[in-house]
Amino acid sequence: MPGLNLKVLVHHLAVKENVKSVKHAQQRFRPELVPSIEAEVNKLIEVGFVREVRYPTWLANIVPVKKKNGQIRVCMDFRDLNHGCPKDDFLLPITEWMIDATTGHEALTFMDGSSGYNQMIMAPKDEELTAFRTPKGVYYYKVIPFGLKNVGATYQRAMQKVFDDMLHKNIELRHYQLKMNPLKCAFGVASAKFLGFVVRRHGIEIEQAKIDAITTFPDLSNIHELKSLQGKLAYLCRFISNLAGKYQPFSKLMKKGTPFNGMKNALKHSRNSKHI
Repeated sequence: MPGLNLKVLVHHLAVKENVKSVKHAQQRFRPELVPSIEAEVNKLIEVGFVREVRYPTWLANIVPVKKKNGQIRVCMDFRDLNHGCPKDDFLLPITEWMIDATTGHEALTFMDGSSGYNQMIMAPKDEELTAFRTPKGVYYYKVIPFGLKNVGATYQRAMQKVFDDMLHKNIELRHYQLKMNPLKCAFGVASAKFLGFVVRRHGIEIEQAKIDAITTFPDLSNIHELKSLQGKLAYLCRFISNLAGKYQPFSKLMKKGTPFNGMKNALKHSRNSKHI
């Protein structure tokens, strides 16, 4: 798949000069996972996203993640590489403002990039820094992979550069070789799902799946489940009055060094929180 026009933007890693490169040791996978991993790597090779490399200075391992449909997604562990890169402080849109901006309009249009990051090209001098080890060989990315530091800032910078003079007028994608995913685009609709919410002319609603994730959440049994529930509630904080006060019994258990006791009270508030 052709990438975004190189004249628009490429992604630079800007690894700090005093950072020592890291090569991860070879990782073993369960035998039943290997065919699925190799199949995913073959897809990356076929579309031209990756290329084989022999003498990389950095080398990451892959992390196979099981998707909801049972298939395997191949992710990369770029933590060491990310640690060696400075943060790009390019201003990203504030989610709440974007959601609020959708209200009050009779018709809405939403567009979603097709494999957005993978449409953007890595700077040639930084390509081999993304090298990763697989059961069938060592490869590096020619396009932006998921998991790299600052890719969100690079993508947003590109979108603003492409669309800056077109917003509120018209949008032309072919000129920049940018592709959208038709299954995730909606044109001239009265309402649609946007950033986890249902937006329409007269206001914003919580997506039913987000409500179900809380009401069907099991009773708490450990700190990890507590953190998971806290995250789900925090995402909906704009719809819950005095969430901080209602969540205070949980907050005490979240403090470092606090034993996870008082479970009886926590469970009581856990059940109550599903109906706030």
